[in-house]
Amino acid sequence: MPLSPAEADALCALDAVDLAARIRRRELSAREVVAAHLDRVERVNPAINAIVTLDAEGATRAAARADERAASGAELGPLHGLPIAFKDTHLTRGMRTTHGSPLFAEHVPDEDELLVQRIESAGAIRIGKTNVPEFAAGSHTFNTVFGATRNPYDTTRSAGGSSGGAAAALAARLTPIADGSDMGGSLRNPASFCNVVGLRPTPGRVPALPSGDVWETLAVAGPMGRTVADTALLLSVMAGPDPRSPLSLEVPDPASYRTSLTRDLTGLRVAYTPDLGGRVPVDPEVRAVVDRQAAVLDDLGCRVSEDCPDLDAAEHAFRTLRAHAFHQGFGPLLDAHRDALKPSLIWNIEEGLKLTGADLARARGELTRLHLAAVAFFERYDVLIAPVSQVAPFAVESEYPDVVDGQPQHTYLDWMRSAYLLSALGAPALSVPAGFTPSGLPVGLQIVGPPRAERLVLEVGAAHEAATGHGRHAPTLP
Repeated sequence: MPLSPAEADALCALDAVDLAARIRRRELSAREVVAAHLDRVERVNPAINAIVTLDAEGATRAAARADERAASGAELGPLHGLPIAFKDTHLTRGMRTTHGSPLFAEHVPDEDELLVQRIESAGAIRIGKTNVPEFAAGSHTFNTVFGATRNPYDTTRSAGGSSGGAAAALAARLTPIADGSDMGGSLRNPASFCNVVGLRPTPGRVPALPSGDVWETLAVAGPMGRTVADTALLLSVMAGPDPRSPLSLEVPDPASYRTSLTRDLTGLRVAYTPDLGGRVPVDPEVRAVVDRQAAVLDDLGCRVSEDCPDLDAAEHAFRTLRAHAFHQGFGPLLDAHRDALKPSLIWNIEEGLKLTGADLARARGELTRLHLAAVAFFERYDVLIAPVSQVAPFAVESEYPDVVDGQPQHTYLDWMRSAYLLSALGAPALSVPAGFTPSGLPVGLQIVGPPRAERLVLEVGAAHEAATGHGRHAPTLP
C-alpha cells in the first residue's frame, strides 16, 4: 500500500545511517525508501529545483533488484537501498550529464565516473542528477539549461554552489546522501548555505577519474550529508586508492569511517580565525554566529586560541592554478563556442590564457610552501576553525554578492576567499551547521585539520554537532 505524504516525509527525515541499518534489518525495503523519496521529490523539488534529471522508473526497478538481493541472503553494501542523485558534473552512464551547459544539454555518457561506480557498488540507488552552475564555475547554482536552485530555508536565496543542487536536495530531505566536488568551496559553501555537512577531503583521498589532469590537487571530490556520521558513511565507500591516480591515498580500513565518531575533546588545541588573519571581510551577522562556535568548543574542553596559518601566498597560487586549469579544460570550448559560455567563465579561461611558465612555476612553489606551512601549523594546533562563507545566502537573482561588509567584490571569486584560501593548504576541511542569522539564514563553521586527518575533523565535527544540534533544524517547505 502506498505511503501517505506524511509517512513518506517521516521516512525521508531519517538519517542515512539509520535508514541503511533499517534496510539491512529488513524493517524497511529499498522499494519503500526509494518510493518515499520519489514522492517527496515530486511534491517538493519544484519549489527549489535541486534535482534536474529524474529517472523514477529506473530507480524503482533498481530498488526491486535491491530487495531481491536482500531476500537472497547475499552480502549487502553499506549504502544498500539508499537513494542518491549525483552531481550533474559527474559522469553517469546512460543518464545525461549536462555540466549545466547548453553545449551538453543532451549529453549521455557511456561510462560512469569512478565515484559513481563506487557508490553504486556499495548499494546506493541512482534516482537522478543534481543541479550545478555552468561547468561548476562559481558558488551560486544557476545555468541556462535548468535555471537556478533555490535555498530550502528561503527560496528567494541562493543554495550556494557548485554542489548547490546536492546541498539543497539534502536539506529538503529529497535524498539522504549526496556527492559533490570542491575546488574553491564547492562542497563547503553550499553545505553552509543549506545547513548540511560537506567534507573537502585531502587531495587524493577520493580519486577523481576519468581526469584530464591526474596531478590536480586543488579540485577534489567528497561526500555530503545531513549529519557528520552520514557524511563519514559516504566517505567510507568513496575513499581509497586507484592505480590510475598517482596521488591517490591508501586507506588501511575504509570501514573505520563508519565506526563511532565519539571523541573526548578535552585538551584539543584549536586555532580560531574569524577572518583568516584579517585577509577577508566577513558579514557581521555571519561573524557573530561563527564567533559563538569558539565558546562551544571551549565548553567541550578544547583550548581555543585566536591564530591563523600564513596564507599570504594562497591568493596568487589558487587563482593562478585555477585559471590554468580552466584554460586547460575549457579553452577549446572558448575557441569554438564563446557565445554559449557565461561571462565569468570566459573571464576565468582568459585569465589562464595570459599565464606564462614563470607564473605557473611561482604558483607551484607557493603551493609547496603553503603545504609545508600547514604541516608546521598543525604541529602547534590540532584543528583550525573559521567561517565557511563570508556572507549568508544572498538573493537568488544575483550571480554573487558585490559587497561584503562594505568591501566591493569585483569578480565571481572574490567573496569565496574564506574557502579557497584554505583549499591551497592541501588539508581536509569540514563544513558543519553553526546556527542561523537573525532572519533565519544558515551559517556554517569550517573545521580544518592536518593533511590526511579526515577522521579527526569528522570527530570534532560530530562533537560540535552533538553539542549544538543546528543541523536538526529542518526547512519549512510545501
